[in-house]
Amino acid sequence: MRVGLFAVGRLKSGPEKDLAARYFDRFAKAGPAIGLEFSRVVEVAESRASNADTRKREEAAMLQKSLADGGILILLDERGKALDSEGFANLLGNYRDQGKREILIAIGGADGLDPALYDRADATLCLGKMTWPHQLVRTLIAEQLYRAVTILSGHPYHRV
Repeated sequence: MRVGLFAVGRLKSGPEKDLAARYFDRFAKAGPAIGLEFSRVVEVAESRASNADTRKREEAAMLQKSLADGGILILLDERGKALDSEGFANLLGNYRDQGKREILIAIGGADGLDPALYDRADATLCLGKMTWPHQLVRTLIAEQLYRAVTILSGHPYHRV
């Protein structure tokens, strides 16, 4: 199963980008052994529309273009369901075991996500109740993807 990330906003060079890349690389190397493949990071520029609703609609349209037919869409939103790392790993493992071919995890823009996306989403998750900057969210989800692989494979990286 291919796993990708969709992000509104581009990550500039720096320590956050380097750390996220390190975890995506670890995921890409460890994932195939258990049927998870890192496919891509899709970065789109924030909409320049004059109001938030239009910006969210335009960003959602870009996300829809990036989502494969039948692909699983996971939204990251502070109002989403909080999972622990094992719960997140099990979510990915269950989609894989159901024969799903692609997952796209979405980080919205500064205005949030378009309401229509919540109807389309297969899951809406939060990384905590606080609002995080996109640079940190990308690093957090990259690490959790790698951690999920280690949990599913029985690797000792994840200790409880």
